[in-house]
Amino acid sequence: MLNVGKIEEGFVLDHIKAGKSMSIYHHLQLDKLDCTVAIIKNARSNKMKRKDILKVECDIDMLNLDILGFIDHTITVNVIKDGKIVEKRPLSLPKEIKNVIRCKNPRCITSIEQGLPHIFVLTDPKKEVYRCKYCEEKCRQRW
Repeated sequence: MLNVGKIEEGFVLDHIKAGKSMSIYHHLQLDKLDCTVAIIKNARSNKMKRKDILKVECDIDMLNLDILGFIDHTITVNVIKDGKIVEKRPLSLPKEIKNVIRCKNPRCITSIEQGLPHIFVLTDPKKEVYRCKYCEEKCRQRW
């Protein structure tokens, strides 16, 4: 059995779909932070059969919960202080997401204006549908 030590200060992202932790690692830009990160892939889980876990020793405020909520709003975010879970932060689908995905419509203004941010708006929360703010192209990329 693999044993990864507990962290004293930081956060743990639990219940990540198996195999998705590296994608989350890159989208949250954890590689650019100067902190300790433990990535556990394909851990056994009673709830999910297999899951990934990310343990990060840095301030929770460095985490963009909107990006995480867009990627997978069912992930559990545990805030750790003095080696204990002090808070579980709920995730939800953000109403708007900026510069996480790119609009694929070649006629969209974002294809012409290079400096324009790529903004997607949640248009159907039940079906988790996002559309480009400028051209209303449906987002096709979901994790």
